[in-house]
Amino acid sequence: MARKARQRISYVLPLANSPGGHRLGVNGLAVDKYQSILYSGGRDGLLCAWDLDLDLLKDPPFVSDNVSSPDDAPLKNTSSTSRSSFFRRQVQAHTHWVNDIVLAQGNSALISASSDLTVKLWRPHAEEQSLPQTVGLHSDYVKCLASPSPHADWVASGGLDHRILLWDLNGGGERLRINVGEEESTAKGSVYALSVRGSILASGGPESIVRVWDPRSGKRITKFVGHTDNIRAILINQDGDKIITASSDQTVKVCVWSLYADHPQLSVFYSTDRSGLVAKTDIRGSPDMDSGICVAVCQENAGVTKAISAGGHIWTATSSSSINRWKDVDTEVGLQTSDHYRHQRVASLVSRPRVPSPSQPPTSTPANGVSRTQIPLTCVLRLSNTAPYFATSSWDQDNASLFSAASIRRPSELVTGHETVDLVPFHSLPEESIEGQNGLIKHVMLNDRKRVLTLDTAGECIPVKSFGKRHLEDVAPEVNTTESVANWCAIDTRTGRLECMLEENYCFDAEMYADELELEGAIDFRDDQRINLGKWILRYLFSDLINEEIRRDEAYRKWLFENKTQDRLQRTNAPRSIQIPSLSLPKWQESPIGLGLETTPRAINGVQRSPTTPGLSIGVATPAIPGPHLGTHIENHLPSTAEEGPELDKRSSQQSRPRSSNDKPADYFTTGLVLPSTEISSEGAPSTPSEGHEDRAPINSPTTEEKDRAKELSSSLAKKFRMSFGSKKLGRSPVAEAQKPVAPIVSVVPDEKSEESESPRSSEHREKVVEDSFYGAIQKIRYAYEEQLHAEPNQPLNSAIQPSLPNETPVLKPPPITAVIIQEDRPNSGGVADVFRGSIAGLGQEADRLESVAPMWLGDLLLQNQIPFKETVKVSFVLLPFQDRLPSIASSDGNSRLNANRMLRAKKILAYVAERIEPQSEQPDSNALKAEEYLELYCQNQKVPPLMTLATLRTHVWKGGGDVMLYYKANGKKQILHAEQYERVADERQSNYSAETGSSGAL
Repeated sequence: MARKARQRISYVLPLANSPGGHRLGVNGLAVDKYQSILYSGGRDGLLCAWDLDLDLLKDPPFVSDNVSSPDDAPLKNTSSTSRSSFFRRQVQAHTHWVNDIVLAQGNSALISASSDLTVKLWRPHAEEQSLPQTVGLHSDYVKCLASPSPHADWVASGGLDHRILLWDLNGGGERLRINVGEEESTAKGSVYALSVRGSILASGGPESIVRVWDPRSGKRITKFVGHTDNIRAILINQDGDKIITASSDQTVKVCVWSLYADHPQLSVFYSTDRSGLVAKTDIRGSPDMDSGICVAVCQENAGVTKAISAGGHIWTATSSSSINRWKDVDTEVGLQTSDHYRHQRVASLVSRPRVPSPSQPPTSTPANGVSRTQIPLTCVLRLSNTAPYFATSSWDQDNASLFSAASIRRPSELVTGHETVDLVPFHSLPEESIEGQNGLIKHVMLNDRKRVLTLDTAGECIPVKSFGKRHLEDVAPEVNTTESVANWCAIDTRTGRLECMLEENYCFDAEMYADELELEGAIDFRDDQRINLGKWILRYLFSDLINEEIRRDEAYRKWLFENKTQDRLQRTNAPRSIQIPSLSLPKWQESPIGLGLETTPRAINGVQRSPTTPGLSIGVATPAIPGPHLGTHIENHLPSTAEEGPELDKRSSQQSRPRSSNDKPADYFTTGLVLPSTEISSEGAPSTPSEGHEDRAPINSPTTEEKDRAKELSSSLAKKFRMSFGSKKLGRSPVAEAQKPVAPIVSVVPDEKSEESESPRSSEHREKVVEDSFYGAIQKIRYAYEEQLHAEPNQPLNSAIQPSLPNETPVLKPPPITAVIIQEDRPNSGGVADVFRGSIAGLGQEADRLESVAPMWLGDLLLQNQIPFKETVKVSFVLLPFQDRLPSIASSDGNSRLNANRMLRAKKILAYVAERIEPQSEQPDSNALKAEEYLELYCQNQKVPPLMTLATLRTHVWKGGGDVMLYYKANGKKQILHAEQYERVADERQSNYSAETGSSGAL
């Protein structure tokens, strides 16, 4: 049977008073020119939409006579640039970085690729806003997307799983799968760059190879080599006969980090690099690439991951949470060059006179011999070593290329005449900055496992208390405590917010004492009551879901009581009774069991079968159901077997049965002598229930042939009713589901382990199949209702849903907008995938979906207050009187070694000592001193506080392995019986020791 993938539950705490916008760096940009909307995807998993308030369809408002060079003073902004962008909408689409976004389906759908393995679709213009829908899944990080056109109904995605997948945006799922590098049998093949146009799809990655594919068949057309490092961006022109690639090798193949072009023939494109430089290249009218013009538009403070242009503006995305808008540069106005260098270029610019010839007057009034409409020479970059621009004998050929090693790490150096000048970007400041927010980037879980110290992008520790701009390592010792609490959750800040992740195998390990809580209002707790942190949090994360399930349970019980099993099986106009002709059976008159002729014979083993309709009996699938007229109950006189336990859990043993919070094993110590008041005992092996009865041969066990027939029947029924292979089985009678009261679906799947030891009673019941999900917990409750109704048809059904009460899990009120995520492990992948995402306020409305995707253990916790069974973690220690000045608590064999729950407090150990060194009064005195008031506990010569737990003591005081050595002594506040005798013996021993050694030191 296939095991269901391990699931975990996460909740993301919202940042206080956080407005819209990204909290971490931005990786993806897309623009809708028709509606003037900018979309962005960031490392925080957010997709944001921004209203630009610009007319992006008009001719670009290039700078002409207003600004000629970076050295000129900025003039007043025009009306087209004075408008400010404002936040429109955002959605938390992913739980990891968003690596790329594209628009599709007429700009009505935004597709995003993320490191959470998913490709999602968001419709920002939909009337009813909902979370993005998952289009498809990869088995590793998804790095890039490509769409053939703005109106296409499919997209291509590539990732680190060495695959290119084509997805149908209309819900058709995967269209095509391409395994990159499969033909070359290479270990590499990750896809970092994609581009598609018509019947051409190009991909690139760390292999430095550009592969060209046919997106219709998935076959490779060709491949290109030449790069020496990771290929990061690819562009294909409209005709599909030109490809431009960007690589990290800084070669002349163009650029380093990203490319963008909206020109159909790629005659104008923009490029960025890791130094933050944004360049515009224009080769319109040029015979080759070397004859074009490349202008340094602007310089960001960090590497530019994405740049996009529209309407004469450029938007840049970096590792900052803000997005900058820059003015575009008109590359058709020409360059500010002297006559000497103008003649060197005139031959290559005959077809397109970018630079005015000597016989042509400048387009505007010259100022100091330089036209204000032309691009300063200090802003121009050389495209390659072979470009004729500024080629002189003094030019350093090693630094000649724009994309040489020097040019991308520091401002490029250009030669004018015999002088070298630094590169100065055309714009020094952006037109506008769309400000982002501060997100969390670092965290430290404190020892109490209740508080987390965090650091945000502004350098401040927030939010409960602000410590200013300080290092996290310096603040942690100031706020940490000397506690040791088991780890119960994992913390992550990769999306700029605090995410807590809980898994079944450890989320119930941590406990804390109720008297340490800071709660509003008085709650009556038991003495030393402990609160399970994982159960406490989950109880109130899903409180709305619990309320919805209680409402549904009430409706189901009402429906079930009104529609009893025998009523549902009757057909319309069926006769109330059937006359059965009497038979003459003379052999029964001398029956040894004493039955009359008119009585149906009873089996000798004491099991009575209910009479069925003659000739209408159904085989194994539907056992006969007792009629309502049979009121006589015949007892089964056979001894009960191991399977005949509680009705709800016939096959669960004592050690596999889930325990509730009210059914805990003996707390603290294990021993043969247990005192209820202190729950302390000496080291000993716990007794286990006898398992000899499991080998007992069953009565009327089925033969091998019968088993095979039952398996074949169960297999066919499972296929017919589409039963899940991952389901868990319970031995219970058939029952109809609430939503389908017409006919119950029963899967007869015998348990191979229990077949050989099946009792007569359990053999009559056909096994119910419960789903291995949250709904499986509901099914188990409903099966119990069926059995109860069958046993007591006239008794009302009381609710079996019993969530934890406030005295066990005090009331919490988490913010309603707190995100709740359910994730599961993906086989053969590098991470987990989301199966559910919602907010606390809407979990009740998502009950149907949660029932199908949430784990069963969550249902058992919320509805039955049961947590998965797990052995209690204990600490071993040796308890001795200090210098033998008090009676020993050792057993008759001299054993003083004990073990106890790691959360046991020191005062409980002292109470254990007090009960054994002096007799207890039959009538306790309420004014008597407590044990911790007149006894003290020491470890490593340190006095142990009464409220310190064994776990804390072992971690912060003992600080070693092996058994912890503890010593108890009296402080003189109370006279202890026989204590004087032990004191006198100890003093004599001390005197003898001093006399022999000549010292007066203590032992």
